[in-house]
Amino acid sequence: MVSSGTGPSKGAVVRGTWLVSSTAAGVTEPTTFQLQGRQWDLLPGVFAPTYCASTGFFTESIPFPVGGSFLEVGSGAGVTTVTAAAKGCARVVATDISAAAVENTRLNAARHGLSDRIELYLGDVFDGLEPEERFDLIFWNSPFIDSGADGRPVHDDTRQRLRQAVFDPGYRAHERYLAGAGARLTAAGRLLLGFSDLGDRDMLRRLATGAGYRISTLRTSGDLVRGIDYQLLELVPDDQ
Repeated sequence: MVSSGTGPSKGAVVRGTWLVSSTAAGVTEPTTFQLQGRQWDLLPGVFAPTYCASTGFFTESIPFPVGGSFLEVGSGAGVTTVTAAAKGCARVVATDISAAAVENTRLNAARHGLSDRIELYLGDVFDGLEPEERFDLIFWNSPFIDSGADGRPVHDDTRQRLRQAVFDPGYRAHERYLAGAGARLTAAGRLLLGFSDLGDRDMLRRLATGAGYRISTLRTSGDLVRGIDYQLLELVPDDQ
């Protein structure tokens, strides 16, 4: 594992902790929310897109492969996964480490009449997929905050699930994503990552280099949210 020399910023950890606490306190029973011109189901223990603009920004920014195959790692409430199917991806697959998130994505696929177009798997990063499965585009709205010393587990199942959507201690999940993605892409497949300036770009760059990728920024959120810049990144193989 490549470690960062600076560690997480205090501001990033504070903001991430606020997101976890706000969602845990604000979503204590099944509810709904509006985003991307649609209504969505939201279950307790699943990261709420209404507390953070990242889901909406990335979903509207992704170049979905219409007629092709799309994999979302960490589907959460399912907004991006369902949108991929609605926009014409021929095959849509999603994974999430949280059983609540998988069920939430299932509910929203059914709500929008797209259950027959979406396959769901419970697992960490690429776990649960068949070895031969390949995709034209893979995307992960990653938990880009390294929690550092604050990364110890909390004794509350709901908050622990929510922390997994916000924090990646030591960027271990990022390392697995970069190491395993090449075997999951078609010949011309693209690998995308949802990131932000609250994340450790230097550590990500080192991990990407070690896995044979260089980072290209496709779009940033600019002034969309005060105090944070979301970044849609593409991990491009060094030989391209």
